[in-house]
This record gives sequence, C-alpha cells and structure tokens, in this order.
Amino acid sequence: MSIYESAVFTVSSSKLDNLPPASVPEIAFAGRSNAGKSTAINTLTRQGKLAFASKTPGRTQLINFFELATKDKVTHERHPVAYLVDLPGYGYAKTTANIRSSWSDLVGGYISERSALLGVVLIMDARRPFMPSDEWVIEFMRNRPTAKMVWLINKEDQLRTVSERRDVIAAVKKRAETCVNPVSVQYFSGLKKTGVEELRATLDGWLGL
Repeated sequence: MSIYESAVFTVSSSKLDNLPPASVPEIAFAGRSNAGKSTAINTLTRQGKLAFASKTPGRTQLINFFELATKDKVTHERHPVAYLVDLPGYGYAKTTANIRSSWSDLVGGYISERSALLGVVLIMDARRPFMPSDEWVIEFMRNRPTAKMVWLINKEDQLRTVSERRDVIAAVKKRAETCVNPVSVQYFSGLKKTGVEELRATLDGWLGL
C-alpha cells in the first residue's frame, strides 16, 4: 500500500489562523472550481469519497487537510508523514465579489505564508490551461522559489486527437520553462486513471520516499 492510501481527513478551516500546526510537509492541491482537484485527490489516494467533489462550481470554500501517516506494526499508532491540502477552488465568475476576495486572501495567504508548504499540485483543464486565476497561483508561487510545482493537465481524455494532446503539452512545458520554481508537467485523467503513478512518483520524490 502506498503512503497516499493512508490518507484520512483531519480538519477544515476557513481562516489561516485556525490551521493545524505546521509540523510535517504539506502538498497543496490548487485549481479552478471544477478543474478536478477533489477527483485528483480521491484518485491519488484510491478513496473515492475522501475529498468532496461538488458538481456545483465554487461550493468548497474551506482549506481541507488530509493526513498521510505510517502505522506502527505493534501499537498500530499513526505517525504523520505529510498532509495533502485541498485548497478552495477559485475563479468561478458567478460567486460574489466578497467571496472571491475571501478565497484570494485564503489561498494566497496559505501559499505565501505557510512554512510547511513543500509544493503545489496545480490542476488545469486540458482544454483551457492558464486561465487568469491559474496564472495568479503561478505568480504567487514566485514568492516561494524553492517550493515545487507539478502541473496536472487534467481531463486529457477530452482532447480529441493525438496532435491536439501533443500541442497542448508542448505549450504547457514551454510555459513551465519561464517559472522560477521547479516545475514538472504531466497529463492526468481521473476518469481513465491515467497519470496516477507518474504523480505518485513525483510526490514521492518531493517527500524523499
């Protein structure tokens, strides 16, 4: 069993000052509302309902923490290794200005200030990568130049041709070369379960597993 299958929900918070102690490395998942963040976490951990996947964009307005841990073979006690952190979806046009502002403060504040942040998994729709809110997260990460990123080009099954998939990934890789952060790029599909092992290998490298 991989470490990701040990994931359990621990806490949700709508405020930065209510987050758990920054005691172990944290890998955050960021993306536009309905880009597939929750599905990516569920697929990674092989737990279909671990992260709430709403069909209504903009519904999730909390930072959610999922603990990864090893278990003592004798006592069965859990020993935390890391957190997967599900950040609120952003960029949904039908939300109010106040809600969009609070999301910006919450997500931006977490990325800028959270000392335990190891890296960010940025999920983008393969049909619409680099929307303004995606660029906003990438720009915020410039303030954390040692933090890593992996860009998941999600829903690649929605791209109709091989040439279209090739062109999209080439454009994304070219954009990644302009970033100050270490960035890796890959296709991903929660529906077809493609790219899951590649993502696990990347995160293993981040965590030194």
